[in-house]
Amino acid sequence: MFEGFATHDIRCENATIHCRVGGRGEPLLLLHGFPQTHVQWHRLAPLLMDAFTLVIPDLRGYGASRGPAPDPQHVNYSKREMAKDMVHVMSEVGHDRFGVVSHDRGARVGYRLALDSPERVSHFVSLDTVPTLDSWEATDMDVSIRRFHWSFLAQPAPLPERMMGADPDFFLLHLLDRWAGRPGVLDPVAVEAYKAAFRKPSVLQAMAEDYRAGATIDFELDRQDREVGRKLQCPVLALRGSPRKPKPLRPIWERWADDVSEAAVECGHFIAEEAPEACAEAIRRFLSAR
Repeated sequence: MFEGFATHDIRCENATIHCRVGGRGEPLLLLHGFPQTHVQWHRLAPLLMDAFTLVIPDLRGYGASRGPAPDPQHVNYSKREMAKDMVHVMSEVGHDRFGVVSHDRGARVGYRLALDSPERVSHFVSLDTVPTLDSWEATDMDVSIRRFHWSFLAQPAPLPERMMGADPDFFLLHLLDRWAGRPGVLDPVAVEAYKAAFRKPSVLQAMAEDYRAGATIDFELDRQDREVGRKLQCPVLALRGSPRKPKPLRPIWERWADDVSEAAVECGHFIAEEAPEACAEAIRRFLSAR
């Protein structure tokens, strides 16, 4: 995986970010989601590296990146702090302005990055994700059951860490199978990489802190921004897996940006792995049109 990519470990203010860098052309930052690592981009990267310089990190605390100790207010794993990591990483590898392609938790980092540092982000792509505030507000009984991990991982430490750590492979595989469009669609080599990361107590702690931040400081920052009408200044593409998400995501993102387009791909939640060709085509079309 990632043949032709260089590997870096970049020291940020209170994290060390592990990342891959490769390709040529305009810079794109690719941000992975839960419960994965940067490896989730292994099928998409070869389809984009001819036209884009790809920077592919592990979020702080995930994969081979190292994060800070938790704090009572969960600031250390807020999307604002994670976004600061990415601004620093992109500066270190020589890019002042760049596009962001992001999935799941990475998309929450991505839109926070675009909100807080609009001068750095030229385009924003969200894969199968809407903002945290809107997600919580849309939570009813059905959503609570389907998205049980949001409230579970937000529980005080060490409850989720201990329970996931009792059988990490089972918990991880349950989530992957639950969200994929069909059994066996993910590369077994990638799944083994996710397992290896998920077995680390430090990674489980970082993941839980990520979700605790999502239920506290991230939610509050989103609420404040929406109340004052703060919006993303760059074009936005909402790419969703269909039929998993049959309802359009564009109306939600239009609360946060004036220039929003949408596309649907016939797959599950893991769009970049389940339908890499369609995903790459949608990204190229979006970036070339703006």
